[in-house]
Amino acid sequence: MEEWKRILAASITKPKDLAKHLDVDPKEIEEIVGPYPMRITPTVLATIKAKGDAIWKQVVPDPVELDDLDSPDDPLEEDLDSPVPHLVHRYPDRVLLMVTNQCPIYCRFCTRKRLVGKPGFLKKGELDQAIAYLRQHREVRDVILSGGDPLLLPDHLIDRILNALRSIPHLEIIRFGTRVPGTLPQRITPELCHMLKRYHPIYMNLHFNHPDELTSEVKEACARLADAGIPLGAQTVLLKGVNDDPEIMKRLMHQLLLARIKPYYLYQADLTKGTNHFRTTVETGLKIIQALQGHTSGMAVPHFVIDAPGGGGKIPLLPNEYLLNLDEQGAVLKNYENKIYHYPQPARGRSRELPMVTSSSSNGWCSIKGVYE
Repeated sequence: MEEWKRILAASITKPKDLAKHLDVDPKEIEEIVGPYPMRITPTVLATIKAKGDAIWKQVVPDPVELDDLDSPDDPLEEDLDSPVPHLVHRYPDRVLLMVTNQCPIYCRFCTRKRLVGKPGFLKKGELDQAIAYLRQHREVRDVILSGGDPLLLPDHLIDRILNALRSIPHLEIIRFGTRVPGTLPQRITPELCHMLKRYHPIYMNLHFNHPDELTSEVKEACARLADAGIPLGAQTVLLKGVNDDPEIMKRLMHQLLLARIKPYYLYQADLTKGTNHFRTTVETGLKIIQALQGHTSGMAVPHFVIDAPGGGGKIPLLPNEYLLNLDEQGAVLKNYENKIYHYPQPARGRSRELPMVTSSSSNGWCSIKGVYE
């Protein structure tokens, strides 16, 4: 058995085994893992420092999961945008292909809580259906492999899927959505990286929510992927009691960049049944973005998005304070230091002189003056 499979098999899935390591009531946990399975890899278990800390909250079942009865199982209505099994076609030029329901860990806030943990993976006949659909839809140039976690498939199945996708002439980009590097870093083997290199351009969006997740072993796994020429991005979910703090978020973004991972999305938590205790206010996310903007590198500022309930897709949000006014004369802007600036609209009609920038330190305003014809 490959080393990573042995380590995965040693993961905690039963409440009685969890109680040997952590201060939990196994009977209480038992009720939860019936509808919502549990899996905690040795890597993740080792990063838990105290009861109720940021890692604990993400992976240890909580009784409040069963109290959330009003939220939908599929808030993003992915099932309605699925023309063939396991494939979601929501945006014009890209699709999501869910190749397995298995994950290295089962996040308690998962948006696909209705699906994850079920046995099985994308079968050959189902893959053939997806490939046939993609051949017919020449507008699709980008496919995202997701699930579950696509990197839990063995190398030969990943190879089969990538080979089939690369047989489609109009398909340009293949992306992976995965939490494996941060939770099962042993899976990122030289053999896997060598195989992936044959199918470039390959991109990966990794899932990290807290700086403690980026251990030295995890960073080494990410380095192997980066050295294989795979650009790495990070998707983070805004979670109450985990990372809903500007300083924690800044530390996370800095650690990601040090590991050669570009912060990509910060998600407002979805309305998924069994996860609503993780939701923060939208204002919390906006304040975090405002605390990052200008106070750290622009590379460290992710896009804050809400994946709109009802299948509306990802909608980006920015603090309203940045754009104070916009009209025919120009835009009134406020920067991270709360100083105000005016940016003029381009001239209409005859040419005019270039504007001259002046500023006033007394009131924090900056104006742009010019001689207009």
